[in-house]
Amino acid sequence: MTSVIKYYEGINSVAVIGNYLPRQCGIATFTTDLVEGLSEEAPDIYCWAVAMNDKTEGYRYPQKVRFEINQNKLTDYSVAAQFLNIGQTDIVCVQHEYGLFGGPAGSHLLKLLGDLRMPVVTTLHTVLKNPAPEYRSVMGKIVDLSDKLVVMSHKAFDFLKDIYAVPGDKIVFIHHGIPDTPFIDPSFYKDKFGVEGKKVLLTFGLLSPNKGIENVLQALPAVIKKYPDVAYIILGATHPNILKLHGDAYRIMLQQLVRRLEIGEHVIFQNRFVELKELCEFLGIADIYVTPYLEEAQITSGTLAYAMGTGKAVISTPYWYATEMLDEGRGRIVPFNSPDAIAEQIFELLDNDVERHAMRKKAYTFSREAVWKEVSRKYLQVFSEVRQNRIQNPRPRHYYVENIKAITKFELPEIKLDHLKAFTDDTGILQHANYTIPDRTHGYCTDDNARALLVAAMGQKYLHTNSLGLDILSGHYLGFLLYAYNEKNGRFRNFMTYSRQWTDEIGSEDSHGRALWCLGKAVTFLDDPGYLAMSTTLFNKALKLSENFHSPRAVAFSLVGMHAYLEKFSGDSDVRRIREVLANRLFNQFKSNGTDDWPWLENALNYANGKLPHALLLSGQWMQRSDMIDMGLQSLKWLLSIQTEEGHFVPIGNNGWYEKEGLRARFDQQPIESNAMIEACVEAFNITRGKTWIDSAVMCFNWFLGNNDLNMPLYDPKTGGCRDGLMADGINQNEGAESSLAWLLSLMTLQKLYADEILKQPSSQSTD
Repeated sequence: MTSVIKYYEGINSVAVIGNYLPRQCGIATFTTDLVEGLSEEAPDIYCWAVAMNDKTEGYRYPQKVRFEINQNKLTDYSVAAQFLNIGQTDIVCVQHEYGLFGGPAGSHLLKLLGDLRMPVVTTLHTVLKNPAPEYRSVMGKIVDLSDKLVVMSHKAFDFLKDIYAVPGDKIVFIHHGIPDTPFIDPSFYKDKFGVEGKKVLLTFGLLSPNKGIENVLQALPAVIKKYPDVAYIILGATHPNILKLHGDAYRIMLQQLVRRLEIGEHVIFQNRFVELKELCEFLGIADIYVTPYLEEAQITSGTLAYAMGTGKAVISTPYWYATEMLDEGRGRIVPFNSPDAIAEQIFELLDNDVERHAMRKKAYTFSREAVWKEVSRKYLQVFSEVRQNRIQNPRPRHYYVENIKAITKFELPEIKLDHLKAFTDDTGILQHANYTIPDRTHGYCTDDNARALLVAAMGQKYLHTNSLGLDILSGHYLGFLLYAYNEKNGRFRNFMTYSRQWTDEIGSEDSHGRALWCLGKAVTFLDDPGYLAMSTTLFNKALKLSENFHSPRAVAFSLVGMHAYLEKFSGDSDVRRIREVLANRLFNQFKSNGTDDWPWLENALNYANGKLPHALLLSGQWMQRSDMIDMGLQSLKWLLSIQTEEGHFVPIGNNGWYEKEGLRARFDQQPIESNAMIEACVEAFNITRGKTWIDSAVMCFNWFLGNNDLNMPLYDPKTGGCRDGLMADGINQNEGAESSLAWLLSLMTLQKLYADEILKQPSSQSTD
């Protein structure tokens, strides 16, 4: 017993953060096996799990899961850190894959890690060779916040040192864990699966289009001609994320390919996620395991590790992990997308029993270091090492975590879409509400459906989940805008009755500008090829007439949309030309009408005022016009000064607005005013980096939460909606689309700011 205790002496509790079974995911299997392996190897340690949920209701977890995190709910990460700290957990072991965690590039995880007091060991399931800036930034901060990094391939070790500048002594190589199974003859279980007397090829794992299984199918006709008794088993359910986005299209394509090749009698689809015992039996019957992935950028593969651990002869494409694991005769490598090469290697292995069995033995022997008993011991050694090192060298808090807390000063509420969904039908989002109930009397409008598209598109980009149904909502809103666009006159209609009858043929310039604003932003955010193509096409069609707009707000909304569009398609010279025309038009209106005490382009302040300086700031920044930037900052400061009283935001009321040299309307205060000011202040911060702009954005945001004239919140946490306005005698209790969308856009804007600021803070791995 003494030889075992030395691995973990002094450690009483270990928490492992990751996906967990029954969630269908390779990392869920890994996390579950690691927790079980640690518990078996060190029974006097309390080893448990923190499970990441990709859906609100979670999963029916076993007792080993003591805490759950909604991956998109930022506050959950703080609460989880508090739970771990209070519970005096000795070690936290994180299973890291970018897609497991919310925020851009999974940046929500940094909130949790930054608040933890105990040592952190992070297992990296993905290490990118050419990371985008936000992914590099997140990885650099994970390195800072981790006491040790575990990798499962030597190439990952080299990537961390060479690409991310991580010191070698901070990285440790530990094999991907595998079950300890006997080395058996493949014929042992074949009768159980109805393939007795056949030569069995096997591929297993969650199905997705990058698996390359079609190349094996295309190799089969030649193989069958020589070996009529061959059977190819494709084992695994379609990956849940792929299923939500694309349905079972990949499996259907494979099945159709089998039909066209007339090999149906030789191909067996097992469309299910199998438990470990049955998986090992499936692996046991395989004469050859084939892993035909299409791209090299895979740094680890649990399926390959399992196949080698059961003593399989393996044929694989040269992705990184396979190239390393199958070296020295432990398997055969074939080029990507080469059915002929796959067939050739199958021939060679089936023709030569001696060589095939020798390869099996090499793979099996090599994998003995990867059985969970050995892997668990190595993890326990690492845990002990980091614990001792932390005792001897206490770690200071990382300054960028503190900087973010100084910027935000409070926890942002969770993004809740219940109200948005309740107001959306297969036509689009309804305009108005009776309290929290959709009011069908007034039907729909382009304004609201455009803003709803922006919310759904922005949510897809930054919430990183498919469980909220945002892709479906985007389709509804985009479909509405497509129908609203009048091809005959090039303008958007605006108002539609509940019976789907248009009440106008030409909407206002402002509604057209808002549609351009939201379509341009959608072009930036949407990834679905069909949605992106439609948004781009509709934006370009609708943009043509905007060059003749003179309404300042229509011009401002159009400019914001154009800037977003140009982030995606910066070379579109026609859009750049129209941007210059409209930006100069807006600037000249400010210049000709503004005075020192009224730096505004009109003699009245009315609605969405913050959008006008916002457009100037964007135009000045990207057109390199400092005069536009100065004008934008000056007018925005003035708007803040006249709309701030006793530390809270007091937007211009729409019950009379504010005429120059006239009386200002105090009420009705509208949510769109706060939203416009928040977005403008965030852009001012992006340009100047002045923290006072963040303070101003937060002040305007807190208007929704009750820091206003009546000390009454407009945000409804029960529904996720927002009440329609602040009246002299109280809150307008109706929760219409415009108000609720203004709330969601404001919340998403600050959540994006929070994540962006984390990403911009330098880490010790920064190469700048």
